[in-house]
Amino acid sequence: MKILMVGSGGREHALIKKLLESDKVEKLYCAPGNGGISRDAEVVDIPVMDKEKMVAFAKDNNIDMVFVAPDDPLADGMVDACEEAGIRAFGPNAKAAIIEASKVFSKNLMKKYNIPTAQYEVFGDSEKAIAWVKENNMAPCVVKADGLALGKGVLICQTVEDAVEAIKTIMEDKKFGSSGNNIVIEEFLTGPEVSVLSFTDGKTVKPMVSSKDHKRAYDNDEGLNTGGMGTISPNPYYTDELAKQCMEEIFIPTVNAMKAEGRPFKGCLYFGLMMTPKGPKVIEYNARFGDPEAQVVLPRLKTDLVDICDAIIDERLDEINIEWSDEPTACVVMASGGYPESYKKGIEMFGLDDKGQVEGATVYHAGTKYENGKFYTNGGRVLGVTASGKTLDDALNNAYNAVKKISFEGAHYRTDIGRTK
Repeated sequence: MKILMVGSGGREHALIKKLLESDKVEKLYCAPGNGGISRDAEVVDIPVMDKEKMVAFAKDNNIDMVFVAPDDPLADGMVDACEEAGIRAFGPNAKAAIIEASKVFSKNLMKKYNIPTAQYEVFGDSEKAIAWVKENNMAPCVVKADGLALGKGVLICQTVEDAVEAIKTIMEDKKFGSSGNNIVIEEFLTGPEVSVLSFTDGKTVKPMVSSKDHKRAYDNDEGLNTGGMGTISPNPYYTDELAKQCMEEIFIPTVNAMKAEGRPFKGCLYFGLMMTPKGPKVIEYNARFGDPEAQVVLPRLKTDLVDICDAIIDERLDEINIEWSDEPTACVVMASGGYPESYKKGIEMFGLDDKGQVEGATVYHAGTKYENGKFYTNGGRVLGVTASGKTLDDALNNAYNAVKKISFEGAHYRTDIGRTK
């Protein structure tokens, strides 16, 4: 098979490395890719949102499957464009991708189908939102931009003043552009967070192994929210009992709800969950593999990913038996100095071989470029350094030992991945 991966981050690199394990893959392309990906696949200079060029490339190169990995092109209908051109594509169509692209849609879906989530209100007017927060003394609370915002459109507010500031930032200052035209304000939930990615063909849902993301920029969960500073799998808080409860109360009902709405979801559906004192609740849905969750979940996948993708596209996921390794995995993200705010690019990196690896770990490249035999930084999150082990401690030690061998000016990473609640 010839496969075209759409995207340029660590998630896409993890997917490419897993696809390369299949003997069914003859040739892998990635558009637009990054420095590390260029060592594993042929990178193609097509912007991630350019549907016309992506479809034309797929047709010209006899691509057997286009794998659309990021949220923006999914929401914009890249899968639809491929299918209309007769090209097999992995990922939800635009009608289904709205489950991530609109927080208002997903909250209303959960309310309609009794899927457990935080209580909430929706606003399209900042003055009304501010008045409601003050009247109801909504603190602590969570203020969310309705649309896609690179994982940063969720503001946790400890006081009413914080909430007012968050509403103004999103709705008046337009920090996230038109994504903030509408907002969701919801109750603040407490408990351990769990990420569960799942394969679904619109009828059958098969959850993957669980993971735990660490969103804050600095140790002890301090600093700004990021796209994710590290992950572990499995999540120590996610018991077999909770997994069964989530399957019955959240996973199956969500897939059935989307089907009932005429929006059957095919691809990878991500469940962001909170294990509250009142049971598991949905914090958010994503319409694709999480990043950096994919970097710890995919290494544990033993079944051929190509077979799973084909089964999902053909709506026969129930026929596939998906197997996982018992060995825990850990991923530590190395970021540019200043991330998630302003940071420099083009800094030379040391400690990687010509494939972008170090011994004892798999290094997934997120924001790198490769020129004249050298790697340079080219983004906020630069690398996801992943390792496995007999125990979670072993996996973490292996990952951190690998991190210490890699250097670039201004590099920063959390030292407490897997060790915080």
